[in-house]
Amino acid sequence: MKPLTPYLRWLVISSLVATIALPADKATESAEAKMIRQVRHELIMLPYYGVFDNLSFKLNGRTVTLMGQVVRPSLKPDSGRVVKDVDGVENVINEIEVLPTSPNDDRIRLATYRAIYTDNMLYRYGLQAVPPIHIIVRNGNVTLVGVVANQSDKNVAGIRASGVSGSFSVKNELAVESNPK
Repeated sequence: MKPLTPYLRWLVISSLVATIALPADKATESAEAKMIRQVRHELIMLPYYGVFDNLSFKLNGRTVTLMGQVVRPSLKPDSGRVVKDVDGVENVINEIEVLPTSPNDDRIRLATYRAIYTDNMLYRYGLQAVPPIHIIVRNGNVTLVGVVANQSDKNVAGIRASGVSGSFSVKNELAVESNPK
């Protein structure tokens, strides 16, 4: 093995010093950020997760609390299982609600989906693998959750959902992306 050149020795030593000099908060932040990214990725990659489901989570130390609503009952235990396998997660609290089976809710889901994703301003959101506008229907009441690019997209989605016959109410909880300029 060749001895290190002075430059390489300096590079190795300076990188070790930089790593050791990192404050504990920065190391914890990056570990938390990595855990958040992995949990989000695992939830989005669930095979039956779709536009009619809403999955969210909170991270408290090494405990992940799963929240939201799902149409398929199997999605609740599947979510807990994949999150439990993420590095660093020690405990999973699964508070995901399984929505009741209802042919009327299914009809409203489909009609709301068509109303939103066939609109000229909103169709681009439907081109993504998991569209960002999620349609949650419980006992005829519609809730829109997710993220859109601007306030006008949020307004149009709410108007289109409100035009669906058979729904009792529409709650528009869509978030608007912040523009960091």
